[in-house]
Formats: sequence, C-alpha cells, structure tokens
Amino acid sequence: MAKSAEDNLPAGGASAMGRRLRFRPVFTPVGAAVLIIALVVLIRSLIARNAYEVVLSSAVLLILLFLGAIGAWKAKKLQTLETGWKPPFPMTANAGEESLVSGFDAPIPLFFRLHFIVRGRFSPADSKNSNCPVLAETSVPRGEAAGRLALDFPMSGVFRGDGFCRLRDIFGLYSFPCGATQRRTLKIRSAPCFGKNHHINAQSGAEDRRNKSTDNEERYYMREYTPGDRFRDINWKSSEKIDTLITRISPDNQEKVSRIDVYFRNFGPSQKPSLEALWLLDRAKARLSLFLRSLKDEQSSYVFHVRAADGSWEIEDQDDLDAFLEELAGFSFYPPQNETAIPQGAGDLYVFSTACDLGLPGFLLACNPRPVSLFIVQPAVREKNAANKNAAQKTETETETFRKRDFPANGCIPFPRWLVKGKIRQLGVQANMVEMLYAETMI
Repeated sequence: MAKSAEDNLPAGGASAMGRRLRFRPVFTPVGAAVLIIALVVLIRSLIARNAYEVVLSSAVLLILLFLGAIGAWKAKKLQTLETGWKPPFPMTANAGEESLVSGFDAPIPLFFRLHFIVRGRFSPADSKNSNCPVLAETSVPRGEAAGRLALDFPMSGVFRGDGFCRLRDIFGLYSFPCGATQRRTLKIRSAPCFGKNHHINAQSGAEDRRNKSTDNEERYYMREYTPGDRFRDINWKSSEKIDTLITRISPDNQEKVSRIDVYFRNFGPSQKPSLEALWLLDRAKARLSLFLRSLKDEQSSYVFHVRAADGSWEIEDQDDLDAFLEELAGFSFYPPQNETAIPQGAGDLYVFSTACDLGLPGFLLACNPRPVSLFIVQPAVREKNAANKNAAQKTETETETFRKRDFPANGCIPFPRWLVKGKIRQLGVQANMVEMLYAETMI
C-alpha cells in the first residue's frame, strides 16, 4: 500500500505537521491591514528618523501584541467551551424566527466579546446543483449566558452547515477560535400560501375499520335490556337464570375512515433549475401542506395516502403528518418519466403540480374516468392589452411574489444565473376540478 508523505515522518513530526495544517490565521482582514500598515510606517520612520511616526507605529504594534497575547491566552482556556445552538422547530421560511445560542457563561476579558457564527450552504428544494453560501453571526453581551441568532431563509429547502464560536476584540482586529464545532442539517418548510380550505365528500373512498376480538368466547358482552334494543339480541337463557332481560351486544367497533389519495408531482428541471422553477415548487409544497392540515383539522379520522416522484407515505395521525411535512421541505425536482402505474381507486384523486410538469396533461388523460381534483402553480403572466386586462388584474391579485433581494437580506448569496429571469410557460390542463395558484419572482 502506498504511503503518504506524512507516514514517512516520525510520530512527533507527523503531529507537528498536523498542527501546522490545522493552523488558521487569527487576524481579521482589518487586523492584518493595521499590522502591515504599522510595520511599513515603522520601517519608513526608522529610515527617515521620524521620532513621531516611530512612537505612533510602535504604540499600535504594542496594542496589537497586547490584545493578541490576551486573546490567545483566553481562547486556549475556552477550547472546552460547550455552547448550545437550538434552531426553532419546525423551521419555516420567512418566519423571522431566531435561534437560541447558550452556554456563554465563561468570564471574558475586557475589550473582548464571544461571537457565534453559522456558516454553510442552503439548497432550495434540496437541489444538488443549487447550493448557495450562507453566513449568519451574533455576539453575546458581557455578563449574559445566552443570545439570539437571526437565521432565516427565503424559501423551503435544506441547510447544511456548522455553528462555531469565536473570541473577538471590540476593535475587530483578532478572531480566535474556541469551543467545539456543531454540525447541523436543517429542513426549512414552505411559508404559508394563499388558498381556501378544500372540503371533500366524506363518503369518497370510505372504508370500514373494524376492531374485532379474536377470542370467540368474548365475541359478545351482556348488559341489561333497555327499550329500543332488538328482541333477537336478547339472551333468553341468561335472562332466565337471573330473572332479568339481558341483551347481547357486539363489541365490534365500526369506524368510518375516509381514505384520500394524494399525488404530489414534483417533476421538472432537475439540472440547474431556475429560481422561477424553484419558487413554483415551493408554492406547490405550501398548497399541499395547507390541504393536508386543513382536512386533518376538519376530520382527524382521514387517512392520506401520499405519492410523490421518490416514494409514498401513509398518513394516519398528527405525528405522521408532521413527519411527512418535514420530509416535504426537502423535496426536489425529478426528471420527467413515463407513468408506469396510474393510481387506481373509486374516490377522487387529488393532484398537486407545477407548470414545470410537462407530463401532467398525459397523466390526467390516463386517469380517466377517475375524478381528479388538480391544484397547479402557474407562472404569472401580466398582459398589457385591453382584451386580457381583466384576466391580468385577477391574476395579479392571486399572485404570490418572491423577491430575489430576500436572498442577501437573509445572509444567502444567490447564484448569478438566478438573477436572469427564467422562461416558464403556463401549462394548459383540464380536470374535474382545477385550482390555480400564480407565482412570480421579482428583483
């Protein structure tokens, strides 16, 4: 087996090399600039024999040395500092929520503050080719053990990053690492969307759920006869023994459960999707979340069978719903594919999709004669001619707008290609019921 260059070094040399490789500069850009300027001025003043500049540059260098020595000494003591980073759960886009950072109760020298920094990459819709850098930072005032970190995201997706602590002076000259690094993967859910609560027919796809006793001896239980009971249920033998009418009652618990089939079609441009496409997918997620939550609140016995491009889920209770919504935040686009299994059933099929789903018309045709309720997110089209003026005004009132400046406002650096407006056309579809939601992006 081939050995690396470090394998050929002695143990002490290998550890020293590891320490050198792990070395990070403690000067900030401002501190490095001050140091260079002070050295240049000192050398220049010594050559020119300018006493005033010698004193001034020497004083600056002494201050840098003093602050550096104190910071290095204290940062070494804070290497075992255990900080807590607790993001809000669930984490929702554009919610303005703050993360709690705690554990900063260690004594800090004068002129220094503890800073907590989060750095990582945010993937809208968890797109592998769309990871934009994220940086957020907060400082903890002296004498306080906890602080708040403003970490927000403009749309749904997945954030993967690290949280770490730094000891910095108030002049911005030094930044010393301290404490342990915390790695997090956060799923950001979609912000709430426009849309009305959708009421469905409770008889659609209903099925009986029976909880039956397996022991034949306990097939029935007895109680005293009450007016209204059927005569054929009276247990005459038992009634004769105790001289009281006894009625047989079946313990079978019959509960109507409405099974609802939902298909989330996250098909679209999987390679370098435009920001417009990602926003349409985000709004489709938000509409699906509203649909599931509103129906679950309306009737807790509803059971959802949700199918998407990458799997299927059975949602029976609130815990299942919360777990699915957490996964939904990370759904990305999948390339279009031929439908091999069209969902079959007697009840309505509820389909959620976007204008990026070019195979949607063919899918709806293949579902015939099963009734389909379609919720589709279309790009907003603003017509200027008089013939389409009324339609344009209606579209504008129902349009959900994403502003691209929200990326830098939330500490995210967008890709340059996202600044160019993508061209997505509205998709012509027909179904038994169609609800359209319009979305657009603006600077």
